[in-house]
Amino acid sequence: MNNLVRYPIAILTFSFFLMLLSAHVGVFFRKKQRTLEEAEQQDRDVIMAATLTLLGLIIGFTFSMAVSRYDQRKNYEEAEANAIGTEYVRADLLPATDAARVRALLNDYLDQRILFYQAGNERALQQINARTAQLQTELWSTVPSPAAAQPTPIFALVVSGMNDVFNSQGYTQAAWWNRIPTTAWALMIAIAICCNLLVGYSAHHAKGGSIRMITLPLILCIAFFLIADIDSPRRGIIHVVPQNLMSLAESLHGE
Repeated sequence: MNNLVRYPIAILTFSFFLMLLSAHVGVFFRKKQRTLEEAEQQDRDVIMAATLTLLGLIIGFTFSMAVSRYDQRKNYEEAEANAIGTEYVRADLLPATDAARVRALLNDYLDQRILFYQAGNERALQQINARTAQLQTELWSTVPSPAAAQPTPIFALVVSGMNDVFNSQGYTQAAWWNRIPTTAWALMIAIAICCNLLVGYSAHHAKGGSIRMITLPLILCIAFFLIADIDSPRRGIIHVVPQNLMSLAESLHGE
């Protein structure tokens, strides 16, 4: 389940067939039971309505969780662009040689951060992360020497700005790791299965290919796909585009 929720298309396919199977299992049990009295049918309808309402609320809350995580990733992308751009300007406070080296490293670092958002596989991501860590080490090595030689508030700004660049990258990575818990997915799918069992159990003369038996599974699998897609930073069709970082790169490379 932990790996499955990382692939929105897999969630779409798996949940559709699981929900459809659940509905047909409900039909199977319904055919094995005696005809229900009117009072029993009313009780069944109340339970089904309450279960569907609960499922709708849980899907809504889970969707809200996914959207909040997506917004968080977008906000940290903007924060990264601001931190790198600010430090690029503050590099003017360093001696000319150190300033040129810092700017060159920041340009390279900026390109790696853009690639981080665009990476589509784990191997490329590992290479990007390794190069990013190397650049962070090189960037930090250029700051302490001039700051130690002239420990003034002006040089403290450069050190603080570099720290902000590194912190923003750490916050971004934490946001990309922050996903909807697998337990929440399991419980939501379990309730969805119960709903489809009840729908199938409540159906009258429903055939396997009827539209009525397909409607709820189809709606649910699309909802699950949307949640999984928004919650998956690298897979699916909805991604965080590093617009601020790319705009900053165009600005800096144009100088």
